[in-house]
Amino acid sequence: MRLCELGEKEVINLCNCKRLGCVNDLIFDECKGCIEAIVIPVGGRFCGFFGHASELVIPFECIKKMGPDCIMVEICEEKFLKSCKD
Repeated sequence: MRLCELGEKEVINLCNCKRLGCVNDLIFDECKGCIEAIVIPVGGRFCGFFGHASELVIPFECIKKMGPDCIMVEICEEKFLKSCKD
């Protein structure tokens, strides 16, 4: 699968069946050569024009299933919410 294909998939939290958004970025472990986490932007500043207020950094082990249209994760959103720095 390519990154552009991954970015088109909707991420859904299985804990509350909430749509979290689409994958915006990946975090790689350079030494192991594997994906550590997926990054999903959350909210926006002034209707999304000036970037995102925060992001969800979801560890790869929290991904339960990748289907043709969506990625299912199992997380407590508050635990993985990170504030974006300017």
